[in-house]
This record gives sequence, C-alpha cells and structure tokens, in this order.
Amino acid sequence: QVQLVESGGGSVQAGGSLRLSCEASGYTGSWYGRACMGWFRQAPGKEREGVAAISRGGGATDYASSVKGRFTISQDNAKNTLYLEMNSLKPEDTAMYYCAANTICFGDRLSILSYKYWGQGTQVTVSS
Repeated sequence: QVQLVESGGGSVQAGGSLRLSCEASGYTGSWYGRACMGWFRQAPGKEREGVAAISRGGGATDYASSVKGRFTISQDNAKNTLYLEMNSLKPEDTAMYYCAANTICFGDRLSILSYKYWGQGTQVTVSS
C-alpha cells in the first residue's frame, strides 16, 4: 500500500502564494518511469478536478487551463515528495487540494480515473 500525506494548505489573500507538499510512503519502490502523481481539488458542491500532474520518470507535466502560468508542479523523487507552487491565487482557487498517485499511468493524467492512491487533502482558502 501507498500512503500520501499533504501539507502546506492555509488561508491567503488574493494574489498571494502557497506551496503544497505531498509525501509518499509505503510501497514506492515499484514506482518506475510509468508512475505519475497529481494534484486535484474539490470545492464545495463541485466535482473533483485535476489541477496539475507529472510523470515520475520523464517529468512531463500537465496543467488545467485555469491554473496554467500560475501553478507549478514539481517532484523530488529521492524524497518521494510532490510539490505544488501556487502563485497569484484567486478566490476561485479555494478548495480542498488532494494529492494522488499511481504506479502506472495511462491516458489523461488530469483524470481522477488515472489514480489509485489518494491523500486526505489540505484546505486552501483564498480571500478577496
């Protein structure tokens, strides 16, 4: 089993920045080039949506159009840690943010269907 623990959420004013972290533990030894990790968010009353994703092997990234240019996903494979740098935050970025992972990823890395493991989430609140 794999465990994912997010941290770094909080409350900021619009235009501010936050950095989320997600530490993976457990059976991560099987995570070779085809593994991927991603960040998702879910606001009250809305469906969970993909924000950013990264291939563990080659480091290819994907971003939702709503965050492209403002958010940056990165990883430290040695530490099994995923990051999401969020800049120029907007009130509409307010949501619970979840880290997700899978040992083999196919297709759309921003789809919830691509992931097997999920963290418990960290709240991000942006005030205007």
